[in-house]
Formats: sequence, C-alpha cells, structure tokens
Amino acid sequence: MSDYPDSVAFLGQWGRFQQVVFFLLCASIVPNGFGAFNLVFLTDAPGHRCSVPDVGLTEDWRAAIIPVQVVNGNQQLSRCSRFRLDVVRNLSAQGLVPGRDVNLTDLEQEGCVDGWSYSRDVYQSTIVSEFDLVCSEQWKLTFISTVFFVGVLLGSFFSGQLSDRFGRKPVLFLTMGVQMVFTFIQVFSTSWIMFTVLLFINGLGQISNFVAALVLGTEILTGHVRVLYSSMGACLSFTLGYMMLPGCAYLLRDWTSLLLALSLPCLAYLPLWWFIPESPRWLLSQGRVEEAESIVRKAAKWNKVQAPLVIFQDYTVNNKTDLKENPNAFDLLRTSKHSDISDYDTFCLHADPYMSCFISAAVEVPAYISGWLVLRYFPRRRSICCSLLLQAVSLFLIQLVPQTLPYLSIALEMLAKYFVTITFSMMFAYIAELYPTLLRNTAVGVCSTVGRLGNCIAPFLITLNTYVLHLPYIIIGTLGCVAALAALYIPESFGQPLPETIQQMHKRERWALYTEF
Repeated sequence: MSDYPDSVAFLGQWGRFQQVVFFLLCASIVPNGFGAFNLVFLTDAPGHRCSVPDVGLTEDWRAAIIPVQVVNGNQQLSRCSRFRLDVVRNLSAQGLVPGRDVNLTDLEQEGCVDGWSYSRDVYQSTIVSEFDLVCSEQWKLTFISTVFFVGVLLGSFFSGQLSDRFGRKPVLFLTMGVQMVFTFIQVFSTSWIMFTVLLFINGLGQISNFVAALVLGTEILTGHVRVLYSSMGACLSFTLGYMMLPGCAYLLRDWTSLLLALSLPCLAYLPLWWFIPESPRWLLSQGRVEEAESIVRKAAKWNKVQAPLVIFQDYTVNNKTDLKENPNAFDLLRTSKHSDISDYDTFCLHADPYMSCFISAAVEVPAYISGWLVLRYFPRRRSICCSLLLQAVSLFLIQLVPQTLPYLSIALEMLAKYFVTITFSMMFAYIAELYPTLLRNTAVGVCSTVGRLGNCIAPFLITLNTYVLHLPYIIIGTLGCVAALAALYIPESFGQPLPETIQQMHKRERWALYTEF
C-alpha cells in the first residue's frame, strides 16, 4: 500500500472514472456555498420604526410621532422609540400642531410597545422582521450566528473521526442529508429559539460535508488531478454556491422561500450514492482489500483499461502496525508535530446586500485559481507564509486610508480577502497531504475546527469597531502574522506522495528554515 499511486497507475489520471468522481464530488459541495452564507440574508435587518396603531391621530401627529435622531451626522427617524402615544393622542385631540404649538423635544418618549413596522423595499421578510429581533433584542442576531458556527465547529471535529472510522462515503451523504432536512424544517420555525436550535444542527453538517468530499476526492484522484481537485475544484464549487445565493435571495425576498429554494433541490443528490465510490485508500487502511480492488476494477472498466491480476499485494505489511494502534483524534497531538493554521472569514461591503454578497463571492474565483497555480508549482510552506503576510499588510494599510477615499478601503478589504482565500484553498490541500489515510479526515476536521473558532468570535470581533474603528483589522492582521510564523514549522509536502501510515508521516523530511528563505 506504500505505493498506492503506482498500484493504480494503470487507470491513468483523467479517465471516465476520474471525471465522474471529480464532477460529482464538486456538485455535492455546491450546497455548502448556499448554507454557509445564507444568514447574510436571513438575519439582515430591514428598515424599521415603531408601529403606531390607529387611534385617531391627525396626519401631522402621525408623521411627527417618531422622533428624529442624528446618526453619524445624518438625521433619520428613530428605529426604537416614539413619543408617548397617550400624550400625542391628547395633543392631537386638542387640535394642536406639532412643531408650531408643541415643542417636540419636550415630549416624553417610549419604546416600541406596539411592535415595529418594517420596510419591504429590500426584503419581504427576514427572521428579524418575523421574530422582531431589533433594538433591545438585536443581541440575538449575534447569538444566532455564533450558535451556527459552534455547530460547524463541532461538526468539523466529530465528522472527521466518524469518517476515519466508518468511511468517507457514509459521512458525506449523512452530512448532506443533515443540511437538506434541517434547512427544510427551519421553514416551520415558530420562534427564534426553534430557528436557532435547527440552525445549530444544520451547522453540524455544513463544513463536514465539504471536508468529507474533499478528503474522498483527494484519496481517489492522483497526481496533478488530485491537486486540481483539492485546491481549485472543491473550492470553486463552494464559491459557485456562494455566488448563486444572492441571485436566489434577490428573486425570493422572504426567508421561508429562500430556505425552501436552498433545501429542496438537494433531493437531486440522493442518487449520487450509486455513482460515488468509497475511498479505496481508506478501505485498504481497514484491511478491506477485496472491496478496494472491486472499486478499482470497476474504474478500469469505466476507463476501458485492463487491470492486473493482483492490484494490491503488500498492504498488510505496511498497514499492520496502524491497524493495531487504531489511531484517533488524540494521535494528532501525541504523534504529530504539525501546526494548525486557522482561516479567517472577514469582510462586509457597505453597499446593496445582493451585489455586495456577489462581489465578495466573485473575488474568490481568481483567488482559488491562483491557489491552484501556487500549489502546482511552488512549495506549500513558503506559499502559505507569503499569502498570510500579504493579507496582514493589506489589513494594516486600511487604517492609513483617509475617510474621503472609502473605495480604497474596500479595495484593500477585497485584496486581503483575496490573499486569505488563497491561503484557505492551499491549507485544505496541504493538510490532506500531511496526514496518513487512517487519520486524514480526522486531521482535516480538527484543523477545520480550529479555523471555526475564528468564525465563532467574528460576530463579536466586528463590534470592536465601535470602540476603535480599525481595531478588527489590526487584530485579524496580527493573527495573520502569527499564523505566517506558525507556517514555518510545518513539514513540506510538495512533490511527495500521500502518506498511508503514521510511520510514513514521521519519515517526511522537515526542511530547515534557512533552506526555505
């Protein structure tokens, strides 16, 4: 099994079998782009102000009952208060005119005790308008986002171990099913708590689906096709779903219709069970050589090539020790010296929400193509270190931009996103190359879990700009520099075969720092 690529070399790298696996796995990743960012539209707050019941107010008083506030130098109607209704009703009944007979600044104010009226210029409804998550209840939006990312974090951790124990294919389809079913059930949420609980379960299958598909494709495909899939293929499929999301949200302006549109089409993925095979590498790591050979012989028929009489001959010798050890997630800490680098999800564009989301997704396309080219021709460690440092520099420069040049700030944000997306695409491929088959899915899942910690704190991190405007950029840029330093201590995998055993992982030569730079 030590020479798995040589054992299946007779298949070629890009036959019909590899093409089917490549594109079907890419298709299975597309819904992740929907699910990972649908909160952008589900939790967006429409314009709102206090609702005023029909109590016989004059037109003047109905127009004046909402106080005017100055926000960021601009006057706008208050979103969370109104003048006391009983007082205004008495003044209206007396025939007094606001602003002429009554000084409005002297009137007492009250909260929106009768609820809110929401603008429908952008959305017909979101969960914000559905459950009144505004004003004093606005904190729940940050909580909802954090709960989702906690679900993603836990799903990334446990799904990796399940995949290494029970197989890549079952976990792939299980996590796809979790996303589809619980996204659909969310439509029937009767409270924000019910919505949040279902969102948490949905999050368990989110990135877990992506990781399972990534590892499955990485282990089935070989050579340059493997690098193409693990960097550009899988990531661009994710981005395709991300880019489709704002179009769906634009056409379907209410949150229930959007969730239905994101869940029901996933039924089309169920037949893929009969076309996507289990990983032969994983089957061999479990000693299931006959099943592995059956898949490879089927691939030979699809590719119209002749398979040898015996495909895998020495797998028992190479895998004997690892089968006895039965490694798990703790082996990543006990036996490996590899460092983890978390990825950072960052920025918002301050424009139309649909166009903003699309631009944010579209900038990932050239980034993933760049990431593939870098992986194809350059060492991993040096490339990741450079991309992280360039991301940090872009963020540090934002604080030097004058307020009169807002588009330059946005350009630097997009440049930072470009570099961090390159890092994101390279890290998944890199991690899969570092760890052996018995631990590969667990390793990718654990490293993804570390990355999700950034997602969990991101909603709170963004709020720091109320204290220091550029503090979020400074913190993220600093973390990028720390991650770049950590990358220097990761072993190099460029041009080396995937390790099948823990022993092979330890035999990798770690390049010294002075040989890299």
